[in-house]
Amino acid sequence: MADKNYYVYILTNRSNTLYTGVTNDLFRRLYEHKNKLIPGFTKKYNIDKLIYYEVFDDPETAIRREKEIKGWTRRKKIKLIKKVNPEFKELEI
Repeated sequence: MADKNYYVYILTNRSNTLYTGVTNDLFRRLYEHKNKLIPGFTKKYNIDKLIYYEVFDDPETAIRREKEIKGWTRRKKIKLIKKVNPEFKELEI
């Protein structure tokens, strides 16, 4: 069986609104966000700039991490992002 990765990711927009999500295909999910294919929060607020992600090898761990980060304050999320992306530049995957 091939290894499968799961991703917890954080996106932002020009207003620096943060969105945390989880997926098993980061390339596809970013395409969906950038092309506004999924109705909801990210489409409504034009949130499509990848600024942070983590990789996991099992879905349960990824989902737990997503829920953990979603429960954090904005300040704590920004501190996490700045550890690896201090200028909030859009990340290439």
